[in-house]
Amino acid sequence: MSEIVSEENIQYDAKKYDVIVVGAGHAGCEAALASARMGNKTMLITINVDMVAFMPCNPSLGGPAKGTVVREIDALGGEMGHNIDKTYIQMRMLNTGKGPAVRALRAQADKHAYHRAMKETIEKQPNLDLRQGIVDSLIVEDGVCKGVVTYTGARYYSKTTVICAGTAARGRIIIGELRYSSGPNNSQPALKLSKNLEDLGFELKRFKTGTPPRVNGRTINFDETEEQPGDKEVNHFSYDTPDEDYIPVKDQLSCWLTYTNEKTHQIIRDNLNRAPMFTGVIEGVGPRYCPSIEDKIVRFADKNRHQVFLEPEGRDTQEYYCDSLSTSLPEEIQQKMLHSVKGLENAEMMRPGYAIEYDVVAPYQLKPTFETKIVKNLYTAGQTNGTSGYEEAAGQGLYAGINAALRAQGKDPMILKRNEAYIGVLVDDLVTKGTNEPYRLLTSRAEYRLLLRNDNADFRLTEKGHDLGLISDERYNKFLAKKKAVFAELDRLDHTRIKPSDEVNKFVESHGDKPLKDGILASVFLRRPYVDYSTLLKFIEPSDQPLDRRVIEQVEIRTKYAGYIKKAEQNVARMKKMEAKKIPEDIDYEAIDSLATEARQKLEKIRPHTVAQASRISGVNPADIAILGVYIQQGKIAKMHSDNKED
Repeated sequence: MSEIVSEENIQYDAKKYDVIVVGAGHAGCEAALASARMGNKTMLITINVDMVAFMPCNPSLGGPAKGTVVREIDALGGEMGHNIDKTYIQMRMLNTGKGPAVRALRAQADKHAYHRAMKETIEKQPNLDLRQGIVDSLIVEDGVCKGVVTYTGARYYSKTTVICAGTAARGRIIIGELRYSSGPNNSQPALKLSKNLEDLGFELKRFKTGTPPRVNGRTINFDETEEQPGDKEVNHFSYDTPDEDYIPVKDQLSCWLTYTNEKTHQIIRDNLNRAPMFTGVIEGVGPRYCPSIEDKIVRFADKNRHQVFLEPEGRDTQEYYCDSLSTSLPEEIQQKMLHSVKGLENAEMMRPGYAIEYDVVAPYQLKPTFETKIVKNLYTAGQTNGTSGYEEAAGQGLYAGINAALRAQGKDPMILKRNEAYIGVLVDDLVTKGTNEPYRLLTSRAEYRLLLRNDNADFRLTEKGHDLGLISDERYNKFLAKKKAVFAELDRLDHTRIKPSDEVNKFVESHGDKPLKDGILASVFLRRPYVDYSTLLKFIEPSDQPLDRRVIEQVEIRTKYAGYIKKAEQNVARMKKMEAKKIPEDIDYEAIDSLATEARQKLEKIRPHTVAQASRISGVNPADIAILGVYIQQGKIAKMHSDNKED
């Protein structure tokens, strides 16, 4: 794709908004919808309106940690959960044999239906204008962002602006020896905005991601692959989707599993001299947790095969996405590689895989609200902040959109803590620790993951969404009714005793336990690993009111994991004391001689808002935190800073 050139860039004043969102990927869609639904006049401007919420990579949502993020987006009033519930072609709950902290819902999307449904939602949303255009620069006056300028010279003004440029930011596609400027899926790139950000003083990094080839489903030999069907039990991402709605259970499309082999690996090894990953052509840093197939072969040379999931891209297309075969090898090598895989011997490649490099804003330059430290009233979200994944992008977009909307209304920001949401973990990791590679959210990143479960996002965040005006009164009242039912049943089980009858003891002994000699509380009995709620009802009277399965799920999890949950909540309470210790904004770290040099440098760069945030900065050790805490408590920093000013 070539840069647009005009003889003269004549600018004109176009229109005024409360909030402008740049980019209509998953981050931009959530940001714009949140702002508009909160009552702000909003513009969503994107390079191509035919790529709203497009999925240039794998056509799926969810999985470990990511699925919980989609639930959190929904609980706060975002759109991603609603949209995937309307357009999925397969739904599966992962890790069902493990504990609730790692269970994860995953949906295969009809990527074209997903795009159309989101675009329709945006077009119908009051207070929201969808516009096609390329933003070349920002309007910045006295360090404050006042709007944007497009490639046609239109000047749009706003109180706040959110940049969600994604991989279009100075995007460059690489396939073997071929390289050219482009956004994802051969779309127009945004070439000038990055330069404008650099001129404003931002540090930009160069990251890289990639996609695998797509093949024609008619040419796949599915008999040589393993079928991966969807679940028979209905599940949804949105708490607002009734069980009877959007249930294509009988019409789900299967994914299929196959594997690479030694022949595949040899083809790749023989052509590493043409692999941009190893020839120095690719400058950007790629994602550690989603490496290209050529990177896998080199890094894991001891493995004789790797999984390849064949995923349908929609109901009305024969294209299949070859998940786990991400590559930037030359096209003819990709074809040979495909034909070496069982089931793909005669596969017809419809689109080659490619790598794409793009610019990101180093996230240490962001406040915990996602407002930039360099330019006031400017926010960034999504892959612009150095993350990977649709879900991480959407969560950031919602978060940034909410805070941009609140700033436009003159209200206090919303900051999600690490114990409140995976989105809070994501935000804090980015602004506190930064990232040197495309960031992916993992359950292991959350120290309170037992509290941040797939099942309880509504309990954690619905009230916040309602307070923001993103959750309707009707939906909020339904949530309150569910909450009341859960706690009423928990209380009932805490006050109901099971007597040591012959029936009870026969059941207990059949599972290798000793018979009961005395009565036992129903809640204590339910904690036994072989007892579920339906079994419990054989020995006690049912609730006066029939309970929804989602209520029963909460009762079981909260009862069985009560001890672990209590311990996690105690850890949260201890951390809250550190979160309450604010660090003065004008603190002079150079004035604290006792701090280690590395700690002083890191603290000055990140400029944390609380002692708790400071403790999470790499290179700041407990001794430094103790020193910082003493100085803040004694008020020495403020005095020293004042003395320095007088000097």
